[in-house]
Amino acid sequence: MTKLLTKKVRYLILLLVGLLLILFLPLPYYIELPGKAVPVSDYLTVTRPSPKKKAGELRLVYVSLYRASPVTYLWSYTNRFASRIPAKEITGENNNSDYNKIQAYYMQDALNEAEYVALKAAHYQVKRKYQGIYVMSLLKNSTFKGKLQVGDVITAINGKTYQSSGEFVKAVQGLKYGSRVQVSYLRNQTPKVSWGRIVKLAGSNKTGLGISLADKSRIQTPVSFKTNVDDIGGPSAGLMFSLELYNQLTAKQLLRGRNVAGTGTGTISADGKVGPIGGVDKKVIASAKAKADIFFVPAQSEPGAISNYQLAKKTAKQIKTKMKIVPVASFSEAVTYLEEN
Repeated sequence: MTKLLTKKVRYLILLLVGLLLILFLPLPYYIELPGKAVPVSDYLTVTRPSPKKKAGELRLVYVSLYRASPVTYLWSYTNRFASRIPAKEITGENNNSDYNKIQAYYMQDALNEAEYVALKAAHYQVKRKYQGIYVMSLLKNSTFKGKLQVGDVITAINGKTYQSSGEFVKAVQGLKYGSRVQVSYLRNQTPKVSWGRIVKLAGSNKTGLGISLADKSRIQTPVSFKTNVDDIGGPSAGLMFSLELYNQLTAKQLLRGRNVAGTGTGTISADGKVGPIGGVDKKVIASAKAKADIFFVPAQSEPGAISNYQLAKKTAKQIKTKMKIVPVASFSEAVTYLEEN
């Protein structure tokens, strides 16, 4: 009798374990939901000169994104604003570690551009110091695979330094196919050197190192900042960061007691232009919950897709919010709107 009970207990345990695996095993999907609208000043503060608190708040809005399980995947169909996104659309071919490095790069780059735009607009001295090219990924046929890693910063090719990724690419394309090449790079600020060969790039007649890359730069300015962006990633925080800096650095009263939210509001370029972003509907909902008076949304849109502005207006109507949806194409447009309205 005891042996029979023991056998039944084992079967029951195995059944429960199997059921838990079926219900909570990660699926190749992510669930995207409305996140939160948080004060930008929580992430970025001018420490010199000492910032003066002004009436009103600028808020950075983000989406909630997590790996789906069978339970959460099915549950997501009960939420009309939940989106199910294939994992490859989120992480590409990257593992979690590389994906996080790339997201951290995007956030730091967005912060750099925001500082550059805001400081120039506030008439502060600012310079951009080029550091090298950031390794985003390595192609399968790259001879640097296993040597270079995502997150390395290439500083020289065959001992020569350049001032942009375009210059690096041009120099590498001038090398013969199969020729040996020396790459100098930084890994966690430690100088390293690796050797490899020039390979053919898949899908083209061009040759190169077999890596995808982006510019890595640093902003130099006498103004001191305190940043805390370790827990957020991605490129779409530029406009709200630049507005927060500008608001702290100038005597202007942009907010006048208003609660102004943005989608992170778009990538921002050195000339202050704002690019389109994703998850707009979720960010409208998060902003409305935070009782925002104004929601800035990128005016620019991707070809053939519903524009950020159209989706934001549609969502605002669905949730019946009185929050103003304001499209902006640049930092200066956002500043002008806040000054004149």
